[in-house]
Amino acid sequence: MTSNGVLVEASGLKKHYPLRTGFLASFLRSGGRRWVRAVDGIDLQIHRGEAVGLVGESGSGKSTTGLVMALLEKPTAGEVRIAGRNPFALQARDLREMRKKVQIIFQDPYLTLDPRFRVIDTVREPLGIHRIGTRDRRQQMAARALEEAGLPKNLVDRYPHELSGGQRQRVAIARAMVLEPEFVVADEPVSMLDVSVRAGIMSLMVRLKEQHQVTYLFISHDLAVCRYMCERIAVMYLGRIVETGDRESLLQEPFHPYTRLLVSAVPVPDPKASRKRVQVSGEIPSSSEIIQGCGFYSRCQEASPECAESVPPLREVAPGRLVACHKV
Repeated sequence: MTSNGVLVEASGLKKHYPLRTGFLASFLRSGGRRWVRAVDGIDLQIHRGEAVGLVGESGSGKSTTGLVMALLEKPTAGEVRIAGRNPFALQARDLREMRKKVQIIFQDPYLTLDPRFRVIDTVREPLGIHRIGTRDRRQQMAARALEEAGLPKNLVDRYPHELSGGQRQRVAIARAMVLEPEFVVADEPVSMLDVSVRAGIMSLMVRLKEQHQVTYLFISHDLAVCRYMCERIAVMYLGRIVETGDRESLLQEPFHPYTRLLVSAVPVPDPKASRKRVQVSGEIPSSSEIIQGCGFYSRCQEASPECAESVPPLREVAPGRLVACHKV
């Protein structure tokens, strides 16, 4: 893979799923098959060694974006390029080699570990799948990955049900890192953990990033978490990216009305400080609806007729700041 510049790039990326309905509904419905537009045309670049946060409400398409960029789902349209190569156009051998460099950490450590495997076996398994080293070498590499993840040695022969949630997530992180990946998708890796455990997991991920020069796509609904973990943030709404920028400028001066909504909801640790809350009405529309204009139009206090008629392009409005809004 390349040594600098853009490592991962999504261009016009879409992922649509057929909407499953009952036979009668399908029979009565006109206009053909309906689709859930989970990701509906996004452009995103992630530079080598960078951590980019992808934030938004539930149903915005964050996790689906992560699955496609982690090579676990094929895009409906557009493409993902990793080090300049489209993985979905590669031959099986080349794709297998690329998969070693692209790993994912899932949200729920209770579901992502095989209950029949000991901890050491779980971390060693990817090495066997990719035929790396001898059995003894795999054992050593797995033990080292668990040590780097901060799991005590007396737990490596335990089973997942014998571990706490934080310990399980450390095992999942070690499993992802044992192959020495260059790009890791972290899908809400701390959202299901106790608050007292989150800081340790986040510090671990930051340390591993610096130690191994890993590139992260960090998916979260929590802007405060992204502020700690990421250099740059992309805000996603209804399958599209509506704003990107470096973390401090985006959080200090959000341009898109939806970003302002998210920022206004972040708790302020100073009890004397006041922050004007951005008010919106309604819920996020269904991703199966066909929306001609801006997806945030029905909830936005600043919307104009133009917003209902055309989709605003993602354009640069300040150095390093991209916004998809007709009013900016």
